[in-house]
Amino acid sequence: MRQRLAELRGPAVPPKALDARALAALAANPGCRRRAILDGAGVNKATLASALGSPSAFGQSQFALARGNTFEARVKADGGAELLRLVHEKLDPGAEPPAKAEVPDLTASGPQGRTARTALALREATAAARAATGTGTGTGTGTGTGGGRWTLLDHPMLVLDVAGSPAFLEPDAVVVHPDGSWTVVEIKSFPMLDGSADPAKVGAAARQAAVYVLALEEVAARLVQDGDPAPVVRHRVLLVCPKDFSNLAAASAVDVRKQRAVTGRQLSRLTRIEDIADALPEGTCFAPDLPTAELTAAVESVPAEYAPECLSACELAFHCRDGSRARGAVTSLGRSVRAELGALTTVDDVLSAAHGRSGDPQDPTVAALRRAAALRAEALRGAELTAPEPELDLDPDPGLDPELESGGVACR
Repeated sequence: MRQRLAELRGPAVPPKALDARALAALAANPGCRRRAILDGAGVNKATLASALGSPSAFGQSQFALARGNTFEARVKADGGAELLRLVHEKLDPGAEPPAKAEVPDLTASGPQGRTARTALALREATAAARAATGTGTGTGTGTGTGGGRWTLLDHPMLVLDVAGSPAFLEPDAVVVHPDGSWTVVEIKSFPMLDGSADPAKVGAAARQAAVYVLALEEVAARLVQDGDPAPVVRHRVLLVCPKDFSNLAAASAVDVRKQRAVTGRQLSRLTRIEDIADALPEGTCFAPDLPTAELTAAVESVPAEYAPECLSACELAFHCRDGSRARGAVTSLGRSVRAELGALTTVDDVLSAAHGRSGDPQDPTVAALRRAAALRAEALRGAELTAPEPELDLDPDPGLDPELESGGVACR
């Protein structure tokens, strides 16, 4: 399968890693086979969109990335002292204060090596925390008994199976509490003003953190041994942001149980990549150096499910929007509109049903459309009857420029 995906991507094209942001967007639109196969094959969708003639400005600016990296380095300075203080304050105030924490070295060769090293570090940290507290189990309730130790994993590597293909994920940090439970930490560069932040950005961060929680739960399930229960992955993550546009850190606990449930359910609904690849025509390739016509045919051979929400989540959104509009698909108007229209899948079908040219009058959707069309026609007739006639003044308007008065007519 890896060879097949490499052929789809292009033998000379390096794969683009699938991150948590992309996984969250993919889970929000599980019916889009086009994105599933492109992400699974590691295709750079931004480069592909430019090659198709529909470049997208989707993504973060270099300034925002640099500012975010600077802020993250500041938060993690001194062995993560400030970061652990925030975790203790917001999530586990009953535990022993993190006077000194372990920061294991997670360097290894390749993503598989880093994933194995992360799993080993999590196992060792959990075992040490349980041994120090003498509990042998992790409750994850935030009522630490003291005596345990804190462990900070800086940029660990996790793996999550997505439609039969592994996706390697790198959260900003994972903290092991003194009771052996695990917490995901998300560090963002958008500000937190008076204890609150942009709800849309917080929601996106919560969905991204939910992907990390899912991946951590798979790691925890594999660490069960000697009759001990699996480590607890906390469903309250820590969101760290700049405080009031400064470089000082502010934090808030975010409950991601809803996002975790939705994301897990949507990812499980994804069609397996093998099934999508088997349905493609022989010789299909998404290499950006192919002729535009051949590349367009390859992309169009995979069905897409475009919705306006894709504009903020996918680099191919402009290309898919053009195709959706050309087909007259009602999904280009939004998923809520599509859900209201039932079996009517195109704009032409909707207009035909509204004007009585097709459709079953007993169908509630058709009846509602015809009623709406009748009300619109009545409103337009009323507007035409009450509209005043425009007045024409054949005398030059004294307020006009002399050079414009030569026309002799001014409309009021």
